[in-house]
Amino acid sequence: MPSYLAANLGFSLMKSATWTATIVLGMCFGVFAFGQIADRIGRKTVFISFYAGSLITVYLYSRATDPHTLFWVGEIMGMFANGGHCGIGTLMSEAYPTAARATAQNSLFNIGRGVASFAPLAVGALATKYSFSAAIGLLATIYFFTIFATMFLIPELKGRELD
Repeated sequence: MPSYLAANLGFSLMKSATWTATIVLGMCFGVFAFGQIADRIGRKTVFISFYAGSLITVYLYSRATDPHTLFWVGEIMGMFANGGHCGIGTLMSEAYPTAARATAQNSLFNIGRGVASFAPLAVGALATKYSFSAAIGLLATIYFFTIFATMFLIPELKGRELD
């Protein structure tokens, strides 16, 4: 992100680092907020809400060029795009019986990491052919599919007793 901000928007390294730090601050708030809200109203609704917020803010961030817009949208984007990740472990813990829980969590988590390892190549290829902004904008479409997958494939498990 700092390289993108420096190369495409003319930010100095220090200014790029400051704008990137706002994303991290948003992430910290998002992790806290996600956990608190999910414990109160249920995980599924909060996942869908955070993914919808991610879709919107990632798209807006990919199109923004004004430093103030980048600052505020970046902070909100950090909250949504990273905050929801803290609930995945809980979701997987609740979804599998004790006998299969560790295997299921490790398998799913590492399959996800394996698929995600191709993201830098995909972003680089898209950025080279089109633009970094277009590559980041594509991430918004991934959130679109994630919303539907969550709606139809993930059960609400709030309050369910673990096996």
